[in-house]
Amino acid sequence: MKPPPFEYCAPRSLKDAVDILASDPAAMVLAGGQSLIPALNMRFAAPSKLIDIQHVAGLKGISIEGGKIVVRAMTRHRELELNDGVFRVNPLIRETMAHVAHVPIRNRGTVVGSLCHADAAAEMPSILLVTGGSVIAESPRGRREIPASDFFQFHMTTSREPDEIIVEAHFPVLPQGAGWAFKEFTRRHGDYAIAAVAAIVTRDGARDVVSLSACGVASRPIRLETCEQIFAAEGFTDASFKAAAAAAREYVTAPDDIHATTNYRRDLLASLVVRTVEKALARSR
Repeated sequence: MKPPPFEYCAPRSLKDAVDILASDPAAMVLAGGQSLIPALNMRFAAPSKLIDIQHVAGLKGISIEGGKIVVRAMTRHRELELNDGVFRVNPLIRETMAHVAHVPIRNRGTVVGSLCHADAAAEMPSILLVTGGSVIAESPRGRREIPASDFFQFHMTTSREPDEIIVEAHFPVLPQGAGWAFKEFTRRHGDYAIAAVAAIVTRDGARDVVSLSACGVASRPIRLETCEQIFAAEGFTDASFKAAAAAAREYVTAPDDIHATTNYRRDLLASLVVRTVEKALARSR
């Protein structure tokens, strides 16, 4: 299929890109295009203008500053995945990115583009959520930071305003000695998750704190807060793992589809919570 007609814009500055977007609410931003181009070809999207930001100055690169990893809007998945500095301070990112589609797609697709696409079964939104990360939005009104907990609202729906361009994603550095793990179940490697869990175990004084997120099981990536509270209150015992697994089942709201039933996802998520926390805990030791 062919995309609907649109005007192609290739600004060289962020101000120009923002001005074009602000002047036309039906315009869309193109970064890597690995999700947007198929949507155009299938007529799921029909923008009046396509604003290609690949030539905009200042939107490429990764830096580690102030306890966070700054990923700019035109940074490809593969750049982040292979960055050794990022791996040293947050190895969860590399472990997760091995599950993001396939290498040719990771070579072209952008991290920020994936976050903005906000597929409920995508991996990187879940990682931004579990680490307590955020995104930076640029508009004619200036810049604002949006926490991951406020950014993802529904499947393919975020709190980005129509005249905002997301220019950066901030992934926090993991605390010293933290354990991490990501586990995913798919029909084939590279597919979207039927269910996936990310876990971080950190030390807070005399106790361990667990952060958990999941994707593929609800209308957006979610924090498994009840499971986190169970581990915080009871520690890591057979009873707490059993209780956390039972609590995880209640987070599944995805309806039956061609890939799995709701009950299957509930059993799967319960199992993944136990396995992911066990692995993160072992690494923290």
